[in-house]
Amino acid sequence: MHQYIPNTEEEQLKLLNEVGIASFEELLEAIPKALRFRGDLPLPEAKSEFEHKSDVMQMLSRDASTATHVSFLGGGSYDHFIPHVVDVLISRSEFYTAYTPYQAEVSQGTLQAMYEYQSMMCELTGMDLANSSMYDGASAMAEACLLASRHTRRKKILISKSVNPVYIDVAITYAHHQGLEFEFVDLAEGVTSFDALSDKLDSDIAGVVIQNPNFYGGLEDLSSIKASIADPKTLLIAVVNPISLNLLEAPGKQGVDIAVGEGQSLGNHMSFGGPYLGFMAVKTPLIRKVPGRIAGESIDVHGNRAFVMVLRTREQDIRREKATSNICTNQGLNALAACIYMSTLGRNGLKRVAELCTQKAHYLAEAINNLDGYTTKTKYFFNEFVVEVPGQAKSLVGAGARAGFFPGISLSQFKGESDNQILIAVTEKRSKTEMDGLVEFLKGYSA
Repeated sequence: MHQYIPNTEEEQLKLLNEVGIASFEELLEAIPKALRFRGDLPLPEAKSEFEHKSDVMQMLSRDASTATHVSFLGGGSYDHFIPHVVDVLISRSEFYTAYTPYQAEVSQGTLQAMYEYQSMMCELTGMDLANSSMYDGASAMAEACLLASRHTRRKKILISKSVNPVYIDVAITYAHHQGLEFEFVDLAEGVTSFDALSDKLDSDIAGVVIQNPNFYGGLEDLSSIKASIADPKTLLIAVVNPISLNLLEAPGKQGVDIAVGEGQSLGNHMSFGGPYLGFMAVKTPLIRKVPGRIAGESIDVHGNRAFVMVLRTREQDIRREKATSNICTNQGLNALAACIYMSTLGRNGLKRVAELCTQKAHYLAEAINNLDGYTTKTKYFFNEFVVEVPGQAKSLVGAGARAGFFPGISLSQFKGESDNQILIAVTEKRSKTEMDGLVEFLKGYSA
């Protein structure tokens, strides 16, 4: 009946007696009685497994998801197609239950997966080294700011106002006790203003953070921004969408010192916001300052190919004062999913995904812009753009959900943003029929 309860009442009493306590109530005496719950919890009658599963399925059927609605959501999490082989392989027990590879001799599979992932991310970003992933894109950007400060011994970070506001909040939280000072660079026509950036650049700046494509979908000129930074010590940090890098020039070729971002779009489901994987890739001078882990390739005593942990810079592995981060693990399963996804699609497949995203996004943007009362606000973009809508954007989003669409993100939820603008993202999954359906909904929508 109670086979999952770890011990019997007799065993519990024996444990209590061992520490000189006669009952469980006596164990709770340190807790004031006013804070203790009295009576019975308002729980329903017990049900069989079959009945319980039926109830849960009924509850799930009332949820709205990308399986029931056509999604145009973006802002850092995207509804891409994921080949079934990704989920099948990451569900293998040796991957699904694997943890930190402390012992290289018994962790060759995990270490190789990390190494292959790192290698692919380097190729994608054009950087010299990538770590084995971080918690998410927001924490990766925050860690990049801290890295820039450590490397330059400076405390001021410039962040473009076109960076994802959630990422900015996380960076500020991370740096709360680090003494970092953040200044924000104004925009011009939806992208970072060169004049505003130039006015703020001085010898105290540790790093400049630019997102490309930015939060509003706009394409930033990273090469020109790098050229405008006269001080060679000031680092350029780019927050990038990995899918876009299959069309746009790699940040490493545009002078970027640290490339970070969210890897969810590489074979990971949206999953109600996580878990995701942040990535970080750097140029050679910064290698020993990178947080997290780095796996490398070597040979064993017999001359066979072998994988090892090259660098671990957290406080559990080295002296606390020398640690570069308090990140204690990597998102190994998510990184493995990204590795399998990139391997499955290959160079040509990834490029085709990027092409479809941008082609379909521009088709939809043009169709919406032709509607009365709607205006696209993003001039040059990859797969995401802002639209000014009639009335309150929040109301439109709600009406869209009732009509079977997730039409986009209402920007009014972010401080200082307009209440009549939505951010729309298009992936390779969206068909012409679905996009035309959204246009018909918007055409018929009455604020």
